[in-house]
Amino acid sequence: MARDISHIARRIDQALGRDAADLVIKNTRFLNVVTGEIASGDIAISGDRIVGTYEQYRGRVEIDGGDAICVPGFIDTHLHVESTLVTPDEFDRCALPRGTTTAICDPHEITNVMGAPGLRYFLDASSNMAMDLRVQLPSCVPATELETSGARLTADDLLPFRDHPKVIGLAEFMNFPGLFAKEPEVLDKLAAFEGGHIDGHAPFLKGMELNAYLSCGIRNCHETTTVDEAWEKLRKGVHLLIRDGTVCKDVATLAEVIDAKTSSFCSFCTDDRNPLDILEEGHLDHLIRTAIAKGAPVADVYRAATWSAARGFGLADRGLIAPGQRADIVLLDHLAECRVRQVIAGGRVVSDETFAGRRFAPPVGLDSMKLDPVGAADFAVHRVTPSSPVIGVTAGTVTTQFLTRDLPMRNGLRIADPANDILKVCVVARHGKNRNIGRGFVTGFGLRGVALASSIGHDSHNVCVIGDDDSDMALAVNRLIAMGGGFAAARGGRILGELKLPVAGLMSLAPFEEVAGSLAGLKRLVRDLGCPLPEPFLQLAFLPLPVIPHLRITDRGLVDVDRFELLAA
Repeated sequence: MARDISHIARRIDQALGRDAADLVIKNTRFLNVVTGEIASGDIAISGDRIVGTYEQYRGRVEIDGGDAICVPGFIDTHLHVESTLVTPDEFDRCALPRGTTTAICDPHEITNVMGAPGLRYFLDASSNMAMDLRVQLPSCVPATELETSGARLTADDLLPFRDHPKVIGLAEFMNFPGLFAKEPEVLDKLAAFEGGHIDGHAPFLKGMELNAYLSCGIRNCHETTTVDEAWEKLRKGVHLLIRDGTVCKDVATLAEVIDAKTSSFCSFCTDDRNPLDILEEGHLDHLIRTAIAKGAPVADVYRAATWSAARGFGLADRGLIAPGQRADIVLLDHLAECRVRQVIAGGRVVSDETFAGRRFAPPVGLDSMKLDPVGAADFAVHRVTPSSPVIGVTAGTVTTQFLTRDLPMRNGLRIADPANDILKVCVVARHGKNRNIGRGFVTGFGLRGVALASSIGHDSHNVCVIGDDDSDMALAVNRLIAMGGGFAAARGGRILGELKLPVAGLMSLAPFEEVAGSLAGLKRLVRDLGCPLPEPFLQLAFLPLPVIPHLRITDRGLVDVDRFELLAA
């Protein structure tokens, strides 16, 4: 069967200047991330490919580069679109104009709620986006056996998706305790994807444990938070995905490890970044300018954000402004400050028309809140002694402290102590599999007389609620049930604020600007009520995550993450 060669023939003619290129950026300077030089000359594009640099070209359409500097499109190496609180098409509209032309997502949030249908939703959505959204296959559904998830995906469930054109490999392998214990299901997933791409998730792993983890074929890590940790991982061949999300902000700390020698093994990711931060600060562009402002060399930062990211994930067709590369180009008004003027994605100039008339994937998971209404009595903590483990929350990190405090007792019940900043925290199973409620206490939210509830509870996404009044806690949870998921704040028997997230209890159906505005209003509300945390709802959403040290809570109870076991009731 004869193959279509016409597009290759057109590239040759346009590269040689025989025909006008489809698009030419004229009179421009561009960053060559191979040499680090600021080069000059036209950039010629045929279809979705760059066909000429350094020379002079004519184009059917010409853009005057003027005083702009062109750089390759930015690549977000690890994120959960669900954590932007908007659907993939709205994430596209939010992040692409800021220069992120490729994003590599792990849809394990939605798959922990609804399994394979959630994965198919993301694959369908990615096929209709202007941005190139690549999908990793979730490795931890459920994340652990210490919680109740909405689904289970084995290696055999994932393998049918492995050859999908949008799939790169296996997503972040969070269950390192299961790996060390050689749990058969854990090892089966590693064996099924052996020789392919496997993402890492290895907070604080070092020494022999890190060796064992990497020996299973895991290639990178986005959970590095200290310089010493970064250097050990770099020395052992780990590709560092340096993160700056809404809660976890590691770029300022780790920028010093980026230089000409290491930048080939460094990239950037957002992991969990909400639309308000993207709107106000930016997306990958924010990480780039933060790293440069902290002293990392400019060319090395851009190399990490583009070429290194592409090579780290086997995307050999992008990350350079060079002939044969995908025409993902960002025009900047200022290189060090990463001020984006214009974006070209796949050879097309990004504008409002880019996002008009797209076919959206139908929303899924609109009935994901499968729990009965709760009452105040459901949150009672029956204990004999006042001494209790307490989860310690700190702004700017999702790592928690394992504290022990003596709490007030009343009629055989252990109660909250808001005067000392200790609230009750409960996790309510929402997937219809049981009626579990995990009960404990948390410090760091600084609230009195207020209940906050979230249907986002990483990674199994049961309902998490905090407060010092059981009736208000029940009211907030019941409001989430009525909304189909989201965030809610209650006080004195009434709902003070809310944000609806009906798509699997994780994402809104509203435009990202509207979601950002609602989120800003909620943050102001909770701040005015006395909470010192910049991101109270996202800190709340991470309390049930039993793969990040040190003390957590799931629907099954308190979890000692260091020992990877439930604490005795």
